[in-house]
Amino acid sequence: MAGTVHIPEWQRFSWLRAGFSTRAGGATSAYGVDGEQNLGWTSEDNPAIVAANRLRFVEGVAEEPGFELVTVRQVHGVVVQVAGRGSGPLSTPDGKAVLQGDGLVTSEPGLMLGVQTADCVPVLLADTRMRTVGAFHAGWRGTVARIVEAGVGTMGERFGSRPEDLIAAVGPSIGPCCFEVGDEVAAAFASELVSVRSSGKPHVDLWEANRRQLLAAGVPSSAITVLGECTVCSRTRQGRRKYFSHRAEHGVTGRMLNVIGVRDLSSASSAR
Repeated sequence: MAGTVHIPEWQRFSWLRAGFSTRAGGATSAYGVDGEQNLGWTSEDNPAIVAANRLRFVEGVAEEPGFELVTVRQVHGVVVQVAGRGSGPLSTPDGKAVLQGDGLVTSEPGLMLGVQTADCVPVLLADTRMRTVGAFHAGWRGTVARIVEAGVGTMGERFGSRPEDLIAAVGPSIGPCCFEVGDEVAAAFASELVSVRSSGKPHVDLWEANRRQLLAAGVPSSAITVLGECTVCSRTRQGRRKYFSHRAEHGVTGRMLNVIGVRDLSSASSAR
């Protein structure tokens, strides 16, 4: 579907639905180009357009109607919420987040977990044995706090997930090519995750930082996919920005959604 980046290695799991959004394929015109897919409740965009964009995107990833989108009010921390319909409303009547944190996990079919980004790192996890999933928002603060490791731990505690059964995808975000930081941020990361460019300014590799955290949590290297697309400098064939970027657009930009969910097991193939 236009406006969605899939994980090729995950296509064999008929029960699993996941994807990362791009700018293309929506009805937003607030950011200079008609037909963009802003999926965040930004002040510049019309809420009705955002809601329509979200519905189209979720149904496209799910490939069937009926999935309920669940998001969180992100705070750049390490809180992981367990999403389930039995715990009360998961969104407001107009579709906004109720839960607060930077990670979501669920074992419940029909819920589409989503985290918003516009340079931060989205990480998606799925347990191929227990058929449980998680979505995590790893900005530099969340990466320093090890949100992804917390997510692996929560899936183990709540669902019995074993790290060796997990598959992970590190989605589009600001890349080491463009994530120039000050000395304070650089010091928060291990030295091997910082590369100095010709300008002498430190650059942080958030992709590698999160990949290493997944490895430290026990996820096999062969089960980790790093898409490697930078939200600042990736372009379409037409030369337009492929993703929304908070840094490149000085804070006035839309948001991507990065989602994962489980199909109803009664309709999903038992084949892995």
